[in-house]
Amino acid sequence: MELQEKTLGQWLEHWAEFTPDKEYLVYSDRNLRFTWKEFNDRVDKMAKGLLSIGVKKGTHVGIWATNVPDWLTFLYAGAKIGAVLVTVNTNYKQHELEYLVENADIHTLCITEGVFDGSYVDMVYTMLPELKNSQRGFLKSERFPKMKNVVYIGQEKFRGMYNTSELLLLGTNVSDEELARAKKTVSCYDVVNMQYTSGTTGFPKGVMLTHYNIANNGYFTGEGMKFTSEDKLCCCVPLFHCFGVVLASMNVLTHGCTQVMVEKFDPLVVLASVHKERCTALYGVPTMFIAELNHPMFDMFDVSSLRTGIMAGALCPVELMRAVTEKLHITYITSVYGLTESSPGMTHTTLEESFEERCTTVGKEYPFTEVRVIDPETGEDCPVGVQGEICCRGYLVMKGYYKNPQATAEVIDKDGWLHSGDLGVRDENGNYRITGRIKDMIIRGGENIYPREVEEFLYHLEGVQDVQVVGVASKKYGEEVGAFIILKDGVTMTEEIVKDFCRGKIARHKIPKYIFFVDKYPLTGSGKIQKFKLREMSLDLLAEKGIIPV
Repeated sequence: MELQEKTLGQWLEHWAEFTPDKEYLVYSDRNLRFTWKEFNDRVDKMAKGLLSIGVKKGTHVGIWATNVPDWLTFLYAGAKIGAVLVTVNTNYKQHELEYLVENADIHTLCITEGVFDGSYVDMVYTMLPELKNSQRGFLKSERFPKMKNVVYIGQEKFRGMYNTSELLLLGTNVSDEELARAKKTVSCYDVVNMQYTSGTTGFPKGVMLTHYNIANNGYFTGEGMKFTSEDKLCCCVPLFHCFGVVLASMNVLTHGCTQVMVEKFDPLVVLASVHKERCTALYGVPTMFIAELNHPMFDMFDVSSLRTGIMAGALCPVELMRAVTEKLHITYITSVYGLTESSPGMTHTTLEESFEERCTTVGKEYPFTEVRVIDPETGEDCPVGVQGEICCRGYLVMKGYYKNPQATAEVIDKDGWLHSGDLGVRDENGNYRITGRIKDMIIRGGENIYPREVEEFLYHLEGVQDVQVVGVASKKYGEEVGAFIILKDGVTMTEEIVKDFCRGKIARHKIPKYIFFVDKYPLTGSGKIQKFKLREMSLDLLAEKGIIPV
């Protein structure tokens, strides 16, 4: 294995030339299929369309959409001409959208109608009132002077916006020579993708990632799972997040295999896609795997073609990993640990690790990656088994936060080490275990309590489907332990049952004082559980019961 210096466009053209008729992109639910050559041709047409509306090297193109078929078209079209694709969280509302568009200096914004409970079209018109009276391509926004174009991804027409067909038609006026000239200006060390951190703390920051960062990270992810061109990866995680665009899409791009897409997560569509396409790999965050395993129609599908996959995006419960191995046939379920700023994979459990190691650790460092566990107070390396902050260095470290050198300097030190803000330990075999976020740690009366430990314990209680542990504000102790539990269908449980299960088995100060039975957790758009919102909810739920934390 070695680091590759191809741009995303060069990777795409490589497969279009060597395996032109192999299926690359498949939407099984609508039988939409692209070979590598067909997709590459569409990307070139879209790249010309972008050139025709003023997009060039360094231009920031935003995409606000679920995993629609042209999401990847825009990524690779921009990549071929040196543009930067800025991903917009599909859960964003008006204020968050406007913050990102301004902060990221968006020139062209590509949108769909919208999902969930909001219309993207309406929010864009609210943000850009001038759009309804603007000729396409001639937008002059008072609040967002850098914004020039809005593209609607689809056939519908909206005032002031291009749609996909019009953009492709405009591209026919651009010569092959002009496209070739644009391609020649692109280096693998250029920024190609900008993702905004989830914003679980403070304002979201734009993480600048290069072709070199993400293509290599995707390549090594696939190598660790023994991917070949014969694999078919079912991708139901959102593309706007590193999990979808790098661990899934860049893995497929660098191995020449097939990407089976799910537009918006639906456990039924995932199971049907795996069944119909005979997928060999499946990705997801823990909540997705739980939804698939617990779907009432699960037994109707043959998922025996699966062999590997990644569970990531949150701490992965051991019991869930076992269920995925046994019931979903993912014999080699792996986990990747990292963060957007590390492109994202920093450590990965590969197929060489034992089942136990793949269940209880996040594996070893990626190739060409250095990982350390340091004492946050002294900056010294922690001995084996001693907890500290996980840091990494290498090709995978972001170029920085966009227009924010101060924030960049806070996480990348003078020696090039990226500080994750996560707590972990390294064991005697060189595997890493993540014990929680520094700010997730519960400090009860001076005792440090790591939520992961309590969560893992409560997963063994019969009837518990999912559990999240957070600190609940307390005047006496600073924080008390609170557990938010989702029960399996048909199960009833009391707080006392949970406490009885804990007594005598874990230290008294770790036993949850407050237990909340809920139906779902607040999630970021990428499926991560927002623990800070659970902390806020705990006080509201206690107030409803007339309980005042002491």
